[in-house]
Amino acid sequence: MATGNAEATKARILEAARDEFSAHGIAGARVDRIAKAADCNKNLLYIYFQSKETLFATVLEQNLRRVYDELRFTPDDLPGYAARVFDFSMAEPGLMRLMAWAGLEQETGAVALRDAAQSAKVSAMEAAAREADGPGARFAPEFLLTAILALATAWSAASPFGPRLSPGLATDPATLRMQIADAVASITGAPRTGP
Repeated sequence: MATGNAEATKARILEAARDEFSAHGIAGARVDRIAKAADCNKNLLYIYFQSKETLFATVLEQNLRRVYDELRFTPDDLPGYAARVFDFSMAEPGLMRLMAWAGLEQETGAVALRDAAQSAKVSAMEAAAREADGPGARFAPEFLLTAILALATAWSAASPFGPRLSPGLATDPATLRMQIADAVASITGAPRTGP
């Protein structure tokens, strides 16, 4: 098999697996459905990824890497960061469901990439808080980052709150984005600089 064909097949498998895992989680996902959607032999999945769990971990890491690459984190503009997370979470419902399944079905802290990204953000927030009037000095950085992410993703497809309790707010995403950024500005004491 040519290397180019192998890479194309792996890419199709990863795309099909993302859709399958987003819809059904690890336990409910079926390798035969992934293989059919990827237009390949089921045995290739095991050759390339060894197990369904390894395939899930690969899909999750690939998509988390994309999140961290695309969402610029700026500790001096936490309201803007919250607005960017909101936009991303609304545009990527499948990824938000994938992350929810990971939280439900995997051990906490099982993804090294997520831990490294979290540590880097917390360190940057600690450095910003050490400045005289740095944003977020009122709260522990870990708490503040979690609160910002929870607020910014509360109306995403995987949230049990926003879309179910207040579905009308999601009909005006621009206003919702502004309200989230303003709430983060209030919590952190940061000026609202916009998304």
